[in-house]
Formats: sequence, C-alpha cells, structure tokens
Amino acid sequence: MKNNYVNFLVGLFVLFGIGALVFMSITIGGASVSNSGNYTLVAKFENSSGLKEGAFVEMSGVRVGLIQSINYDPQAYESVVKISLDNEITVPDDSIASIRTSGIIGDRFVKISTGGSEINMADGEEFIETESSISIEELISKYMFSQDK
Repeated sequence: MKNNYVNFLVGLFVLFGIGALVFMSITIGGASVSNSGNYTLVAKFENSSGLKEGAFVEMSGVRVGLIQSINYDPQAYESVVKISLDNEITVPDDSIASIRTSGIIGDRFVKISTGGSEINMADGEEFIETESSISIEELISKYMFSQDK
C-alpha cells in the first residue's frame, strides 16, 4: 500500500516536471498557444531577402510582434509579409514598415516607424509605405562597377 502511494507521488512529480518544461519551452521560444491576444497587419515589399518567419518586429526599439508568414504575390511581383502584433500595440495608419538588419551581419527584422495620424490600423490592414531590405552585396557591386576609370 505504501509502495503504491510513493509510485503515485513520483509519477505526479514527473508529470508536473514535463508540464513545466513544455510551458517554459513555449514561453522562451516566443510561441503562443492561441492567437486571441494578437492582430495581423500586412506589408508588401519589393525585396524581403533575408527576412524569416518568426523574426521580430520592432517599434521605437522595443520588440512588439513577430513575422507570421512570408509569401510571394505573382500578380504584383512582391513579397507579402504578415505581421502579428499584440492587441495593446496601436499603429497609426501612416506608419512605415521597413526591413532592417540587427548589427552589421545580424538577422533581418521589420521596423515600424510610427506616423502622426490619429487613425490606427485595424486587423488585416496593409501598410501604405514600405522600405525593402538593402543588400550590401548589391551596393558594393554598384559602387565598384560605376567607378569612372
């Protein structure tokens, strides 16, 4: 009888430990089980090279969301980036979404430069103005091959 009680407590402890590990993995990884506290905005870029799903979104130097998906629009020849933001974050409708690099050779992320409008963007709305990523290789080759000799 006492042995069954000890086995039960050990099993309960193991289940609690596994649950704690799963919770910590989800929390540290930045994933969420539901999408109830978020809304989605859309940004279309001519070039989104280096940007990955799950990359962070920044406003005023603070991480406020994640890149939900990146797809190609064959009619407009642009990449369509869906951005997931917390419901508490408001984005004026004249804001600019741009792709930036963290550090010199760091990962790409989306920076939202806020505008001055009183009207905020709603779920599913699209940024009017965007700035695509800048390729260092393209800039260097343009500089090297445009030199007059």
